[in-house]
Amino acid sequence: MDKSKLAERRAALLHAGARVSRNIISILDPEELLQQTVNIICEEFGFYYSGVFLLDEEREWAVLQSGHGDAGAAMIAEGHKLKVGGLSMIGAATGRNKALIALDVGDEPVHFKNPHLPLTRSEMALPLAVGDKVIGALTVQSVEEAAFTEDDITALQAMADQLAVAINNARLYTENHELLARAERRARLLEAAAEVSRNVTSILDLDKLLHRMVDIICEAYGFYYAGVFLLDKEKEAAVLQAGRGKAGKVMVGEGHHLKVGGLSMIGTAIAERKARIALDVGEEAVHFKNPHLPLTRSEMALPLMVGDKVIGAVTVQSTEEAAFSAEDISSLQAMADQLAVALDNARLLQELEQAHAELVRTKTFEAIATATTEAIHWIGNKALPITVSVQRLYDDLEDVPSMPPDQLESIHEDLTLIQDSARLIVAVKEHLIGPAREYMPAPAMIEDVVKDTLTAMRIPEDVAVSYEAKAALPLGIADTTQLSRAIKYVLQNAIEATAEADAPAIDVVIEPKEDKGQLYISVQIADNGPGIPEDEFNKIWATFYTTKGAKHAGLGLSACMQIIKQIDGKIIARNQANGSAMFELLVPVYQGKLAATELPVSQSFLLVDDEDAWSRFVEESLVEAGNTVTRVAEADIDFGPYDVILVDEVLEDMNSIDVLTAISKAGAGPKTLVVASNMRVERMMELIRYGVRDVSVKPYTQAALAEKLR
Repeated sequence: MDKSKLAERRAALLHAGARVSRNIISILDPEELLQQTVNIICEEFGFYYSGVFLLDEEREWAVLQSGHGDAGAAMIAEGHKLKVGGLSMIGAATGRNKALIALDVGDEPVHFKNPHLPLTRSEMALPLAVGDKVIGALTVQSVEEAAFTEDDITALQAMADQLAVAINNARLYTENHELLARAERRARLLEAAAEVSRNVTSILDLDKLLHRMVDIICEAYGFYYAGVFLLDKEKEAAVLQAGRGKAGKVMVGEGHHLKVGGLSMIGTAIAERKARIALDVGEEAVHFKNPHLPLTRSEMALPLMVGDKVIGAVTVQSTEEAAFSAEDISSLQAMADQLAVALDNARLLQELEQAHAELVRTKTFEAIATATTEAIHWIGNKALPITVSVQRLYDDLEDVPSMPPDQLESIHEDLTLIQDSARLIVAVKEHLIGPAREYMPAPAMIEDVVKDTLTAMRIPEDVAVSYEAKAALPLGIADTTQLSRAIKYVLQNAIEATAEADAPAIDVVIEPKEDKGQLYISVQIADNGPGIPEDEFNKIWATFYTTKGAKHAGLGLSACMQIIKQIDGKIIARNQANGSAMFELLVPVYQGKLAATELPVSQSFLLVDDEDAWSRFVEESLVEAGNTVTRVAEADIDFGPYDVILVDEVLEDMNSIDVLTAISKAGAGPKTLVVASNMRVERMMELIRYGVRDVSVKPYTQAALAEKLR
């Protein structure tokens, strides 16, 4: 090359080097810097092609980052890469940290024959290194053989060294920028967590707390949407309680809920009790595609847990793919844990407040009932002599001479009014005070008491009654006569409540139940009437309170509460999901030990009763002791062959009076025992007239049965 051309070439090299230096100083974007560099090399040197490769994280491949012209763009689009240390100029240069030059690529064993660069005849590969660390390589290619002079090599190596430093500095800048961004984000996360902690301790309104929680998450993290779900009572669905923005408000209004364990992130997170993350919801099998949130690209669902108990979940959604960092996940889970504890504490506080309110209500009505009972007892005692005095006045008037008829009639009217009023007071006293006077608790089959009460009431045929008693019910402790009265009050209430229903119905369910560590037998009586108005719940137990007009005294539920309280039971009134009322009587389970006993042996018993729990108990007990038992439910039978006849006073398909009439005519009264779960004194006196041996309350234990048969 002559001197003038050599001078021009060196001037071009200096100009190119200066341009690269300026770019290195002024261009901060690494991609733009690399592209400008390869363009300058080709433009200033007149070379065919230039490209920059950088090593991947594993340092196994040199990946093309920028290339000149259409060929460079095509190879970048294809993800063009060459193996470090492999059979290519770039692979050898990066593997050895040494510049390689091929003056004729056709003779070069390590040259990669690139279909995008078919005209290449000579190539130079210069390693990009910072100190001893190779970070990539620069390739320069020409259409001429032996195209590279010593000056070219020197200038290009200088550019490569500057470029390596610039790339490393850019990487450090990017890493520092990312570290700074992460630090700023961490600061925002800590502030968000602190605000959640402050809100958890200061906001008592749960609804307000949940809405503030989702706002904090979206504002601090820059997320698209956040929502809080809580499990329903059945723990079958997670119901949205608070959601960010307009979408959240609409979904809460619609009652948005997701099935636990179903095809949704929330349902799966709750069922599996662990966080779920979808970096791309389009690829997630269990993602619920919500029409209210069309821009969601990634989602995280975090369970709300207190110990091992799941109470709900939090959803966080972003418009970007893979939007959640490890710090996001840990800080959001910490917030979720705080929220779960706050929610559980709020629930416990609410239950405590409800229990306190129930205790206050119960004690209030107990006090009212006690005061009312004492007042009625006192008034009744004062009213009883009035009826006797009135009768004496009637008798005395007969002996008064020359009393004008109209005056005598007027006095009679006044005395009748006084007598009727006094009798009403005495009747009220008997209605309410009677239970306390006759209180005789004993082990009892509660299902038998309920069934007898239903049968004895002869409920109207147009009222459909369903009855279900769970198997193997334990004995309760109760005065069965008074318990029957309480059940009758509730059933009568249910009948009256269904008077306007198209198809009146009453459902009775008896089952064991545990409440706060105490075992009960639960008697649930539900109707399909209109239910109890919310403002009436605290009034229905008060004596004389009624919503049914002047014909009703308002004594039934008040007396019912007294009866149940006397046996340390509970009575609860509530409306069902369909709006109709349900009363639940909780009768304590008998906890005592059943005494051993000796039943009669080798006797013949006739049991006049229906097929029910009590008749089965009697039959099994007597047969096991070595007796014979015949059970019938009719009056047309020969009573002579039997040693003992047991008659249940309440029969489903016939009248017990007809049975006793037949027994009396047959002369079998002296060996007949009449039993009933509800045995009032006046009824006992009526039945004893048939010449029977005894009339009493049903025995529900073998010891009580043996006592009756002595």
